[in-house]
Amino acid sequence: MSTLTTADIQKMAELSKLALPTEKLPTLTVRLENVLTLVKKMNDANTHNTEPLAHPLNAIQPLRDDIVSEKNQRDLFQQNAPTVEAGLYIVPKFVEAE
Repeated sequence: MSTLTTADIQKMAELSKLALPTEKLPTLTVRLENVLTLVKKMNDANTHNTEPLAHPLNAIQPLRDDIVSEKNQRDLFQQNAPTVEAGLYIVPKFVEAE
């Protein structure tokens, strides 16, 4: 794998329309080189006999039962609303269509 140069980073930044400060180019070059090294290691890993996993662990998230714990208080709450129609809150229009 070829190594990145600051000129490569400047060219990528130019093509991407990114403004990169010149003083940060050496640091960015090293960091991107580290990322590319990691990607190469992952590409080189032998995964021929590895089954694809949706989740790496066979753990199950315990969930509580979905039981109604409070009564429906919609009518009580809608008594406080200025305008209600068919169980829906009616609000004034505040955005005009163009």
